Amino acid sequence: MLQQYCVSLTDYKRLPTREVAIGGLLLGNNNPIRIQTMTTTDTMDTAATVAQTIRCIEAGAELVRITAPSKNEAENLRNIKNELRARGYDTPLIADIHFTPNAAEIAARIVEKVRVNPGNYVDKKKFDFIEYTDAEYAEEIDHIRKRFTPLVKICKEHGTAMRIGTNHGSLSDRIMSRYGDSPIGMVESAMEFLRIARDESYHQIILSMKSSNPQVMVQAYRLLVQKMDEEFGECYPLHLGVTEAGDGEDGRIKSAIGICTLLEDGIGDTIRVSLTEDPEFEMPVCKDIVKRYSNRPQGIIVPENKIILPYNPFEYSRRQSAPVQHIGIGHVPVVVADMSGVDITTKSLESIGYTYNEESDKWNIGDGAADYIYTGNRKVDFALPGTLQVICDTATWNTAIDPLKYHPLFTQHEYMNGMASVDSIHFVAVDVDNYDAQLFDLLKPDTKAVVVAHRSRGKGIMPARSFIALLMSLGIQNPLILRVDSTDKTVDEQLIHFATEAGGLLLDGFGDGTWLANHHAQPESTQMTGRTYLEVKSNEQFLNNTAFSILQATRTRISKTEYISCPSCGRTLFDLQETTAKIRAATNHLKGVKIAIMGCIVNGPGEMADADFGYVGSGPGKITLYKSKDVMKKNVPSEVAVDELIGLLKEHGAWVEQE
Repeated sequence: MLQQYCVSLTDYKRLPTREVAIGGLLLGNNNPIRIQTMTTTDTMDTAATVAQTIRCIEAGAELVRITAPSKNEAENLRNIKNELRARGYDTPLIADIHFTPNAAEIAARIVEKVRVNPGNYVDKKKFDFIEYTDAEYAEEIDHIRKRFTPLVKICKEHGTAMRIGTNHGSLSDRIMSRYGDSPIGMVESAMEFLRIARDESYHQIILSMKSSNPQVMVQAYRLLVQKMDEEFGECYPLHLGVTEAGDGEDGRIKSAIGICTLLEDGIGDTIRVSLTEDPEFEMPVCKDIVKRYSNRPQGIIVPENKIILPYNPFEYSRRQSAPVQHIGIGHVPVVVADMSGVDITTKSLESIGYTYNEESDKWNIGDGAADYIYTGNRKVDFALPGTLQVICDTATWNTAIDPLKYHPLFTQHEYMNGMASVDSIHFVAVDVDNYDAQLFDLLKPDTKAVVVAHRSRGKGIMPARSFIALLMSLGIQNPLILRVDSTDKTVDEQLIHFATEAGGLLLDGFGDGTWLANHHAQPESTQMTGRTYLEVKSNEQFLNNTAFSILQATRTRISKTEYISCPSCGRTLFDLQETTAKIRAATNHLKGVKIAIMGCIVNGPGEMADADFGYVGSGPGKITLYKSKDVMKKNVPSEVAVDELIGLLKEHGAWVEQE
């Protein structure tokens, strides 16, 4: 029996799963975490698909998925496979199937694996609510069984593996009617198909629970593991990914939060980072993610009674805290900008969202402006913006002129040796790898203390999560800021580290603020593979932007426009990268607005339900515009569709002019 949803809640240990063979590649059962991607070419263009597949393989892909939306594309997979094998590439291929069972049955005889989406393989999605009796619901399951069983038998006969891939954006009307738009609905959608396969003694199965919302994704995977363990006493391998993650730093951060939160728990056997970029550029990000877990020691797990958690890992609920100033429950998480390594001037504060106008002697404060700066042993020799406050070392605080602006950061030793009686807001740095339990006796009655939790050893969120869970169990409600330090060298590695260590805890409702630092490992460059990181002027701006992006991706603090953008594939009906860049340039000042940019109708309409507005390919050169899940304009020529989207935003009060 698992501990809630994983082997251990207190130590890193891979989840035992069935071993599945995909051609000559073994997946699950403690085999290495495999990385994969998906082509974006037209599947009927054999030469282009082969060429792109080779680029992906040479970049590190161990599996390559190719869309097969109809029988013609499914048949052409044979030509693609034959050409790859003739050139010496034996990487397993996956056929991506959505609406066409006949295409799946053809592909299963050709490639090593097929992916089916239970939301649209048999069922339909028209956003209709249908009241089912239990008998009527059972009839629907029988209908699925009749339509799905032939594919199962073909896969079994040909040794073909299968991924049952639930997508949050394409849950069927039947599932939505009974379970709602929920993680448990995603789980049940897959379990229906898995039960049918098991009835046929077919077990070469991988499952996935993808969503563009990392919070929904993580909850769904956890529920799926728990459900498989309870019902079957075993788990099948899991494919992890945040669908429609977007591009650039936002896509990397959102992907890392969703994927790595689960990998931290030992959950996940293969990953795909879905970026709106050429597929080969996903590979370095996948490699950086997998590298975090390749050599991580696995704990020796002693059999124990099932732990009772002081929080629900299957539903988001923020940890209760007693607010100190504007830090804690009832307030959005704060951002602390680490300025201890730079000269603090009015100019340097521009990097964290504050712009000073000398003529008017006023400050302009941006949506992504930090709430606190940490100055270490430095003081600021000019008047700060009214909303910005200072955290500093105790020696600096002792000589500060303005106690309303300056607040001390105590080490654990300082705090436990006489500093706990301070009657104004103060911060206490606690190393979650090495703390004194007597600290809790001081913290509980201290209504002015904010805990700054950090790690001194290694990587991973388990120690911090265990520490916070202990605070909750003891009824200690001091607000808590997550401090994450990176020693990684590249931008991608640092984004993944920050997103994992802070984002994974925020998804569980832990953290009233973030504080990112990299004093010993500032990024070597701001150039990511294939794409340019959002241009930054300084390391401080990089860290501040990253902190706000993590809060945005975890939906705990909204400070900018959010884009739900698919990674493109052979079904895409327009230049997705170019269009995404164009829409982003026109709308990136619309704080809090969620815009989905989808290449085709496979997941498009479903993902519209999680977005405020949608831009979806509906035919060659044609776009359909949505407000939420409702169609506003059909078959708009792509040349004018961005302008029409802006018009739609204005019509519904979502547009503001740029300053």
